Amino acid sequence: MITLTDSAVQAVGRFISNSDKPTAGLRIEVTDGGCSGLSYGLRLEDKETAEDTVIDCGEVKVFVDPASYPKLDGMSIDFVDSLEGSGFKFSNPNAVKSCACGSSFTTGDNGGTPKTCS
Repeated sequence: MITLTDSAVQAVGRFISNSDKPTAGLRIEVTDGGCSGLSYGLRLEDKETAEDTVIDCGEVKVFVDPASYPKLDGMSIDFVDSLEGSGFKFSNPNAVKSCACGSSFTTGDNGGTPKTCS
């Protein structure tokens, strides 16, 4: 199960309400990239696919594709707003190594190909 804190749900809700496109929820995915090999991807999605795992987080639905779900299962996502900046913070129990920037990671079974963080 993937969970979003109340702060993350509120942030996604704000992004959805400010979007000029129809939005069904938030897609969370894992892609190759980042200096640790895998990166988190977040985007607003207009619909779910038949293969998605759909997680109901109150006001927000989260969509996760079958390839990403095993690497994200058990993860918690928070939204932090501080003097240093604001953004999503990922706490992923499947990550055996994370990048200093916090947006890329490696799992024990598939680390991806490390790239320069952007």
